[in-house]
Amino acid sequence: MAKATSRKRKPRGGYLAALDMDATIRRADYDKQLKKLQTKLQRIQQAYLFTGDAAAIVFEGWDAAGKGGTIRRMAAVLDPRGFKVWPIAAPRRYHLERHYLTRFWERLPPNGAISVFDRSWYGRVLVERVEELTPESRWQRAYDEINEFERLLTADGTRIVKIFMHVTPEVQLRRFEERLRNPMKRWKLSYEDFRNRAHWAEMEAAVEDMIHKTSTTVAPWNLIPANDKKYARIATLKIITDRLASGVKLEPAPLDARVENAAREILEAPDLISSTAGRTN
Repeated sequence: MAKATSRKRKPRGGYLAALDMDATIRRADYDKQLKKLQTKLQRIQQAYLFTGDAAAIVFEGWDAAGKGGTIRRMAAVLDPRGFKVWPIAAPRRYHLERHYLTRFWERLPPNGAISVFDRSWYGRVLVERVEELTPESRWQRAYDEINEFERLLTADGTRIVKIFMHVTPEVQLRRFEERLRNPMKRWKLSYEDFRNRAHWAEMEAAVEDMIHKTSTTVAPWNLIPANDKKYARIATLKIITDRLASGVKLEPAPLDARVENAAREILEAPDLISSTAGRTN
């Protein structure tokens, strides 16, 4: 599994080149670990609702790298009242007329909640840089702005997990072909997906700069080799659950005394509460 990178230890050849793109996992191990990690996610959410902790999870990566599939494995087991996914597309005029971080401030998780950003504020130094959608002076300035933004969030108690899912061009093309042949998956493809392949080298350079300049102590980047989708999901969910659970008691919170008393009186079952302690739905 890829560890959080640091700008002080840039690998020779680049961060992405240092990943083991042949990493894989057996189906039986995948099923077992996925179930375990999803249960841990449920316990984390239950704990956050009690403690008031909050987390922002950032997903970046190549088209067809598996971001959506990983997010779905989280959403499948979490209560939507405390879990929100924000798919980030091109900004509308309202946000174009304001600082680019405005729309992300508005989507940060409240106390007790977890927010996932499917694409994020890093678009400023990735697609906006490569597509020349913003002047160089602005995206160059954005590295420091983003670092300060994330420092403010973590200082205020929001945990940040940043994931970059990397695939090789060959694997990406194969996944594009699979989507074209499957009518139920064609909606995932767009003209931009194919157009973006023509800018692979430029985007790779932008990713390398992004990692080098914004992988900080408070918000490090976690790089995931994603040629094997199942391996990538497990590696990503391990990083997320480890970060979100750090320093948090995951045991179910005790019942409010009023709830317990009411339950004993109405249900007339004094042993019911002790028999269900620790059980998760």
